[in-house]
Amino acid sequence: MVEVLTALLILSLGVLGMAALHSRAMQYSLDAEDRNRAALLANELATTMWLVQSTSLASTTLTAWQTKVSTQSSGGLPNGSGAVSTDAAGVATITITWRPPSRPSSAGSLQYVTKVLLP
Repeated sequence: MVEVLTALLILSLGVLGMAALHSRAMQYSLDAEDRNRAALLANELATTMWLVQSTSLASTTLTAWQTKVSTQSSGGLPNGSGAVSTDAAGVATITITWRPPSRPSSAGSLQYVTKVLLP
């Protein structure tokens, strides 16, 4: 009888460990998906800059992009925001920040930064 109880205890601990492992894998998968989406959104704006051959974009274009970044239902990120700054050398820095709902606000936001330099 003791052996059966010990075996059940070991089996239940193994099942709990597998459930925790599955939960962690899902969390990492969602994190990778958000990072990929941030890269795609930054690439979208960088492509627009390449098409117009300027790091200065019209305010309507920039506002539409920022709205897309912040609207999760249209391919944006949870609690997302996007910003673009240009320095004196003409290098545009695209910064996208977001915070997944599962991440506590005390842990801060995640960030993706890329730079665009046109020839």
